[in-house]
Amino acid sequence: MARGPRRSEPDEARERARLQVDERRAQLVELGLKLFSERSYDELSIDDIASAAGISKGLLYHYFSSKREFYAATVRSAAESLLARTDPAGDGPDPEALLAALDQYLLFAEEHASAYVALMRSGVGHDAEVAAIVEDTRARFVTRLAGRLGLGDMTPRVRLALRGWVGFVEGSSLDWLARRDLPREELRDLLAQLLLATLMAVDATPPEVAA
Repeated sequence: MARGPRRSEPDEARERARLQVDERRAQLVELGLKLFSERSYDELSIDDIASAAGISKGLLYHYFSSKREFYAATVRSAAESLLARTDPAGDGPDPEALLAALDQYLLFAEEHASAYVALMRSGVGHDAEVAAIVEDTRARFVTRLAGRLGLGDMTPRVRLALRGWVGFVEGSSLDWLARRDLPREELRDLLAQLLLATLMAVDATPPEVAA
Protein backbone atom coordinates (compact mmCIF):
# COMPACT_ATOMS: atom_id res chain seq x y z
CA MET A 1 0.00 0.00 0.00
CA ALA A 2 1.44 3.35 -1.03
CA ARG A 3 2.18 5.84 1.71
CA GLY A 4 2.43 9.59 1.55
CA PRO A 5 5.74 11.31 2.06
CA ARG A 6 7.01 11.16 5.61
CA ARG A 7 7.08 14.50 7.33
CA SER A 8 10.53 15.76 8.14
CA GLU A 9 11.67 16.43 11.70
CA PRO A 10 11.77 20.22 11.11
CA ASP A 11 8.13 20.07 9.92
CA GLU A 12 7.10 18.11 12.98
CA ALA A 13 8.95 20.54 15.23
CA ARG A 14 7.19 23.49 13.62
CA GLU A 15 3.82 21.77 14.09
CA ARG A 16 4.54 21.12 17.77
CA ALA A 17 5.60 24.75 18.21
CA ARG A 18 2.41 25.97 16.53
CA LEU A 19 0.25 23.80 18.78
CA GLN A 20 2.07 25.12 21.83
CA VAL A 21 1.48 28.70 20.70
CA ASP A 22 -2.21 28.00 20.08
CA GLU A 23 -2.58 26.40 23.51
CA ARG A 24 -0.84 29.31 25.24
CA ARG A 25 -2.97 31.84 23.33
CA ALA A 26 -6.11 30.01 24.47
CA GLN A 27 -4.92 30.14 28.08
CA LEU A 28 -4.25 33.87 27.81
CA VAL A 29 -7.66 34.47 26.24
CA GLU A 30 -9.33 32.65 29.13
CA LEU A 31 -7.46 34.92 31.53
CA GLY A 32 -8.47 37.93 29.47
CA LEU A 33 -12.16 37.09 29.84
CA LYS A 34 -11.77 37.28 33.59
CA LEU A 35 -9.67 40.44 33.60
CA PHE A 36 -11.85 42.43 31.20
CA SER A 37 -15.00 41.52 33.13
CA GLU A 38 -13.49 43.02 36.28
CA ARG A 39 -11.92 46.14 34.79
CA SER A 40 -12.60 48.24 31.73
CA TYR A 41 -10.39 48.24 28.66
CA ASP A 42 -8.89 51.63 29.54
CA GLU A 43 -8.26 50.66 33.17
CA LEU A 44 -6.33 47.51 32.26
CA SER A 45 -2.83 48.05 30.93
CA ILE A 46 -0.72 45.61 28.99
CA ASP A 47 1.58 45.47 32.04
CA ASP A 48 -1.39 44.43 34.20
CA ILE A 49 -2.26 41.64 31.77
CA ALA A 50 1.31 40.36 31.60
CA SER A 51 1.60 40.45 35.40
CA ALA A 52 -1.64 38.50 35.86
CA ALA A 53 -0.41 35.93 33.32
CA GLY A 54 2.97 35.64 35.03
CA ILE A 55 4.88 36.50 31.88
CA SER A 56 6.83 39.47 30.56
CA LYS A 57 5.20 42.16 28.45
CA GLY A 58 7.49 41.20 25.59
CA LEU A 59 6.30 37.60 25.70
CA LEU A 60 2.68 38.74 25.72
CA TYR A 61 3.39 40.70 22.54
CA HIS A 62 4.72 37.45 21.07
CA TYR A 63 1.19 36.05 21.22
CA PHE A 64 -0.80 39.25 20.58
CA SER A 65 0.48 42.27 18.70
CA SER A 66 -1.47 44.76 20.84
CA LYS A 67 -3.86 45.08 23.75
CA ARG A 68 -6.62 45.72 21.23
CA GLU A 69 -5.93 42.41 19.45
CA PHE A 70 -5.88 40.62 22.79
CA TYR A 71 -9.20 42.17 23.78
CA ALA A 72 -10.84 41.31 20.46
CA ALA A 73 -9.69 37.70 20.88
CA THR A 74 -11.35 37.49 24.30
CA VAL A 75 -14.62 38.86 22.94
CA ARG A 76 -14.55 36.42 20.01
CA SER A 77 -13.87 33.49 22.34
CA ALA A 78 -16.78 34.40 24.62
CA ALA A 79 -19.10 34.70 21.61
CA GLU A 80 -18.15 31.31 20.17
CA SER A 81 -18.50 29.61 23.56
CA LEU A 82 -21.97 31.05 24.05
CA LEU A 83 -23.12 30.08 20.55
CA ALA A 84 -21.83 26.52 20.95
CA ARG A 85 -23.41 26.11 24.38
CA THR A 86 -26.85 27.21 23.18
CA ASP A 87 -27.10 25.15 20.00
CA PRO A 88 -29.90 22.67 20.80
CA ALA A 89 -30.08 19.18 19.41
CA GLY A 90 -32.69 18.14 16.87
CA ASP A 91 -34.50 20.09 14.18
CA GLY A 92 -37.64 22.14 13.83
CA PRO A 93 -39.64 24.32 16.22
CA ASP A 94 -39.61 21.89 19.13
CA PRO A 95 -40.70 23.84 22.23
CA GLU A 96 -38.66 21.59 24.51
CA ALA A 97 -35.55 22.23 22.41
CA LEU A 98 -36.15 25.97 22.53
CA LEU A 99 -36.58 25.84 26.31
CA ALA A 100 -33.40 23.77 26.57
CA ALA A 101 -31.52 26.38 24.53
CA LEU A 102 -32.75 29.13 26.87
CA ASP A 103 -31.70 26.99 29.82
CA GLN A 104 -28.21 26.63 28.38
CA TYR A 105 -28.01 30.35 27.65
CA LEU A 106 -28.80 31.25 31.25
CA LEU A 107 -26.58 28.48 32.60
CA PHE A 108 -23.69 29.86 30.56
CA ALA A 109 -24.39 33.35 31.86
CA GLU A 110 -24.53 32.03 35.43
CA GLU A 111 -21.57 29.66 35.32
CA HIS A 112 -19.36 31.94 33.23
CA ALA A 113 -20.61 35.32 34.38
CA SER A 114 -17.29 37.04 33.72
CA ALA A 115 -17.18 35.77 30.14
CA TYR A 116 -20.80 36.69 29.52
CA VAL A 117 -20.50 40.20 30.92
CA ALA A 118 -17.27 40.72 28.99
CA LEU A 119 -19.09 39.80 25.79
CA MET A 120 -22.30 41.77 26.30
CA ARG A 121 -20.63 44.87 27.70
CA SER A 122 -17.67 44.80 25.34
CA GLY A 123 -16.53 47.77 23.38
CA VAL A 124 -13.41 49.87 23.10
CA GLY A 125 -14.95 53.22 22.41
CA HIS A 126 -16.24 52.82 18.88
CA ASP A 127 -13.96 49.93 17.96
CA ALA A 128 -15.40 48.54 14.74
CA GLU A 129 -13.87 45.04 15.02
CA VAL A 130 -15.18 44.40 18.51
CA ALA A 131 -18.60 45.83 17.70
CA ALA A 132 -18.74 43.60 14.62
CA ILE A 133 -18.03 40.47 16.70
CA VAL A 134 -20.83 41.26 19.12
CA GLU A 135 -23.30 42.17 16.38
CA ASP A 136 -22.39 39.04 14.40
CA THR A 137 -23.20 36.96 17.49
CA ARG A 138 -26.62 38.58 17.73
CA ALA A 139 -27.28 38.06 14.02
CA ARG A 140 -26.33 34.38 14.30
CA PHE A 141 -28.73 33.94 17.21
CA VAL A 142 -31.53 35.51 15.15
CA THR A 143 -30.74 33.36 12.11
CA ARG A 144 -30.59 30.18 14.19
CA LEU A 145 -33.85 31.02 15.95
CA ALA A 146 -35.62 31.82 12.68
CA GLY A 147 -34.42 28.51 11.24
CA ARG A 148 -35.70 26.64 14.27
CA LEU A 149 -39.08 28.32 13.90
CA GLY A 150 -39.30 27.63 10.18
CA LEU A 151 -38.94 31.31 9.33
CA GLY A 152 -36.12 31.00 6.82
CA ASP A 153 -37.48 33.82 4.64
CA MET A 154 -37.71 36.49 7.31
CA THR A 155 -39.61 39.65 6.56
CA PRO A 156 -38.08 42.86 7.96
CA ARG A 157 -40.86 42.91 10.54
CA VAL A 158 -40.04 39.42 11.79
CA ARG A 159 -36.29 40.10 11.74
CA LEU A 160 -36.72 43.24 13.84
CA ALA A 161 -39.00 41.45 16.27
CA LEU A 162 -36.53 38.60 16.82
CA ARG A 163 -33.62 41.01 17.09
CA GLY A 164 -35.52 42.96 19.72
CA TRP A 165 -36.22 39.79 21.68
CA VAL A 166 -32.52 38.84 21.61
CA GLY A 167 -31.73 42.32 22.97
CA PHE A 168 -34.25 41.78 25.76
CA VAL A 169 -32.64 38.45 26.63
CA GLU A 170 -29.25 40.14 26.89
CA GLY A 171 -30.45 43.05 29.00
CA SER A 172 -32.53 40.96 31.38
CA SER A 173 -29.71 38.43 31.80
CA LEU A 174 -27.26 41.17 32.76
CA ASP A 175 -29.73 42.58 35.29
CA TRP A 176 -30.38 39.09 36.66
CA LEU A 177 -26.66 38.44 37.11
CA ALA A 178 -26.31 41.71 39.00
CA ARG A 179 -29.32 41.16 41.29
CA ARG A 180 -29.97 37.39 41.47
CA ASP A 181 -33.49 38.12 42.77
CA LEU A 182 -35.34 35.63 40.53
CA PRO A 183 -34.81 31.87 40.16
CA ARG A 184 -33.20 30.97 36.85
CA GLU A 185 -36.13 28.75 35.87
CA GLU A 186 -38.55 31.66 36.30
CA LEU A 187 -36.44 33.91 34.12
CA ARG A 188 -36.26 31.16 31.48
CA ASP A 189 -40.04 30.81 31.47
CA LEU A 190 -40.48 34.58 31.27
CA LEU A 191 -38.17 34.77 28.25
CA ALA A 192 -40.03 31.91 26.58
CA GLN A 193 -43.37 33.63 27.16
CA LEU A 194 -42.02 36.86 25.74
CA LEU A 195 -40.75 35.01 22.67
CA LEU A 196 -44.25 33.62 22.12
CA ALA A 197 -45.75 37.09 22.53
CA THR A 198 -43.19 38.48 20.08
CA LEU A 199 -44.03 35.84 17.47
CA MET A 200 -47.74 36.43 17.93
CA ALA A 201 -47.25 40.17 17.42
CA VAL A 202 -45.82 39.56 13.94
CA ASP A 203 -48.10 36.63 13.06
CA ALA A 204 -45.20 34.18 12.94
CA THR A 205 -46.07 31.63 15.62
CA PRO A 206 -45.48 27.99 14.58
CA PRO A 207 -48.32 25.71 15.73
CA GLU A 208 -45.93 23.57 17.77
CA VAL A 209 -44.75 26.60 19.74
CA ALA A 210 -48.23 28.06 20.16
CA ALA A 211 -49.39 24.76 21.65
